[in-house]
Amino acid sequence: MLYELLFFIISVIPVSFSEIKHTHIVDDSRSMIIFERFGFAEGGIAAITIRDISWKTKQPNAELNPSSLGFFLAVDVAFPKIVNESEYTADFCVLSSRYVKLVYTLEKFLPNSTYAGSLAIDNPDEYILLFGNCQPEFQISMEVKTEMYNMKDGAKDYLPAGQTHLPKLYLIFFIMYTCFLGLWVCICIKERQKVNKIHIIMAALLLAKALKMICASEDKMYVSNTGTPHGWDVAFYIFGFFKGIMLFTVIILIGTGWSFMKPYLQERENNVLITVIPLQVLENIAYVVINETGPATTDWMAWNHMFLLIDIICCCAVIFPIIWSIRSLKEASKTDGKVARNLEKLTLFKQFYIVVVGYLYFTRIVVPGIGAFVYYRYEWFMNAAAEGASLAFYMVIYYNFRPIEKNPYLVIGDEEESEARQILEEDDSFQL
Repeated sequence: MLYELLFFIISVIPVSFSEIKHTHIVDDSRSMIIFERFGFAEGGIAAITIRDISWKTKQPNAELNPSSLGFFLAVDVAFPKIVNESEYTADFCVLSSRYVKLVYTLEKFLPNSTYAGSLAIDNPDEYILLFGNCQPEFQISMEVKTEMYNMKDGAKDYLPAGQTHLPKLYLIFFIMYTCFLGLWVCICIKERQKVNKIHIIMAALLLAKALKMICASEDKMYVSNTGTPHGWDVAFYIFGFFKGIMLFTVIILIGTGWSFMKPYLQERENNVLITVIPLQVLENIAYVVINETGPATTDWMAWNHMFLLIDIICCCAVIFPIIWSIRSLKEASKTDGKVARNLEKLTLFKQFYIVVVGYLYFTRIVVPGIGAFVYYRYEWFMNAAAEGASLAFYMVIYYNFRPIEKNPYLVIGDEEESEARQILEEDDSFQL
């Protein structure tokens, strides 16, 4: 059950453990240790080097058999079968399973020695690299270097087969967001008298998103060519951090009507904002740990649980201010006599609510669902779908809340007021 849960988390978290990795294992007795997942093309190579290997046990008379320790590859879809086999087979040793491709075992065990081995892939597929310990009474410590790559035009390509298009894909989105930002700045300059503080924050959000895209493109490009991101991952995390905080902040501020309907936040709305921002800090810390450590570390699953839980909390939290604004507008329509104008605002915030919910549902549920079924060579489509949905979300929100007054001095006739009041009374779609 534990391995099935881990496998599910690996499948839904949008991270990749594709570059050259150095992992430190300390006193680990797990029977299977997952290191990474990689999509191989024909002729791909999996190379593993270990050094400073040592062991200890609490059973004084136990004798270690070195051949019971080793690295192996398993086809992604076969991993649940291995887990099932381990649970229902007596004296099961994963290294002898018919579902694994053995890289090498430690035939001779010399403490503090170095072992190296590699395996050429003749059956292209998505594989998981694991370390098997068929004597879990022994705790193993070692330094592990994993290097997995495909050959492309005679050179090593360290990106999985399904991610080779990501550098170009992220570059295209960087260009799109840069053009988007330029257009937004032009609109704000043209309508400078109608620009509110929220429009400046929205411009900063576009800038952070564009910088995150170019860093993601450079990150993947360097990983593809050298196996390491050369510091671009740090820049990616930094701009991703600011983008995440600003995105949720913009949604909350727009949802509360701040800068559009009122220049202040109520206490409950302010509490949502000061709760979501620290949670976003923790979520980004968890995201960095997930990417930089990998499932071989013992606390990796705990960080994944934290990441998923915080993301769910933040997604739910940003919905409440929108609902409060819709209810406040509906109540105001019954008392201030400006029914037609409030109906216009109600319609706008109702659309905003639908767009936000649809965006969060698609990126948090539909996209991971697509990733669970898409062929591994088309893994990039999952990223394209997520980024495409994000761009569409930004375009809809920025268009609806651009710096243009919606007829603030329009004289509302009695007939229009009557029609608006009847719509509010009869239309249940405004009830949340």
